[in-house]
Amino acid sequence: MSRSRLAEAASSLTLRGRCLVAAGITLCLLGALLGERPLVRLALFVLALPVLSAAGVARQRFRLASRRTVTPSRLPRGGDADVLLEVTNTDQRTGGLWVLSEQLPAELGRRPRFVVERLSSGATAALRYRLHGTRRGRFPLGPLRLRLVDPFGLVLRTAVGSDTATLLVVPRVRPLTGSGGLAGAGGTGGEGARRSIAIHGEDDVSTREYRHGDDLRMVHWRATARTGELMVRLEERPWRAAATLLLDTRASAHLTGGGVPGSSGDAAPPSDTLEWVVEAAASIGTHLLRRGAGLRLIADTGDLDGLGVRGGVSAEELLDQLAELTPSRLTGLDLAVEALRRSTVDGPAICLLGLVAPQDVAALVRARSGPDTDLAVLPHAESWLDAGAQRTRRPLSPGARAQLVQRHDDGIRLLRAAGWQVALARPEETVDEVWSRLGAAGTPGGARWTGSEVPA
Repeated sequence: MSRSRLAEAASSLTLRGRCLVAAGITLCLLGALLGERPLVRLALFVLALPVLSAAGVARQRFRLASRRTVTPSRLPRGGDADVLLEVTNTDQRTGGLWVLSEQLPAELGRRPRFVVERLSSGATAALRYRLHGTRRGRFPLGPLRLRLVDPFGLVLRTAVGSDTATLLVVPRVRPLTGSGGLAGAGGTGGEGARRSIAIHGEDDVSTREYRHGDDLRMVHWRATARTGELMVRLEERPWRAAATLLLDTRASAHLTGGGVPGSSGDAAPPSDTLEWVVEAAASIGTHLLRRGAGLRLIADTGDLDGLGVRGGVSAEELLDQLAELTPSRLTGLDLAVEALRRSTVDGPAICLLGLVAPQDVAALVRARSGPDTDLAVLPHAESWLDAGAQRTRRPLSPGARAQLVQRHDDGIRLLRAAGWQVALARPEETVDEVWSRLGAAGTPGGARWTGSEVPA
């Protein structure tokens, strides 16, 4: 037997099998030293048992097919999903003793294990387990690991399949009330409906540059010939409320958590400021989309929706994009500001920011010069630090903490001085509470921060 086969045979032995081999070798040596042949015979029998078990396991042939049904297939963070794993014996012979284990990422919980014994040909075993989505992301389920064990538990043979499924853990969507200070966010029709520029005649028609997806029947050939670029007519159409959602994902702008307490009664509170603003983006974006508003999604890395030609995202697309969002290594908001400046979506900007610096805010203010009142939601730095959130793995020194809070407060002052509606989120507050307070700040009778105020 070659060395590779000897190594493979030795690695397939279980702890019980290795102990039995060690006992057989010990008995054989004692029998040879003492001249006791019965001990040698007993040793040979003990050593032969693992060999026979290994031969029996090696001769086993199997053909399996598996199928997974995940309910629900898109799981909100902190929720549970049920998985039905159907294992079918596609071989012509009855299976032996199978120990099955499902390969799962640590974020979904413990790996489930099952024992299937003598599954007949063509039969299917229905196995069920539950997943808990502790973190956002797209996670693979499987492949299935099969372990063949002999009846004495001496030899273990392992085979790994290639079939997998996917579970998408999306941010939670918290129910919101009110418009959050957005005028006309109720969608089309009603009091918020108005008209865009209408056609007054062939020579007095309003035109713009052709964009991908425009109807070619709307091309204005006279204007095209005059300008040298493809132009289309602007027809009278109902106005639709719209907003741009900007999300700050910079790792340097957020406080990481780990045991940060959330609101009372919340079984899965956001663990850090980034998770809080992602959940706020999912909740606010879904809220606006359900009310008929158009939405554009931007991050510090640029456009997230990839749908600039259409100028909006759907609720499912929003959650799918946010599910796989990870902290970026960028240090500034330059790409976000440029995407915000190029945005063709009419309406206010809702900026969900981290711990901003004055230069970040100055760039945002310069990019927004329209008539709409923009909104900003930021974490309350001191309360998150008091709750245990950290900038790095090491706690901040008192001087570094004071400098961080001061820079953040200076950025907030600049936003309010520019006329932005600003709300600060504490770790114990829900998105709905912050959203309602933001809406109250935008009403004439509600509380409104002045440019010189920074809450304690």
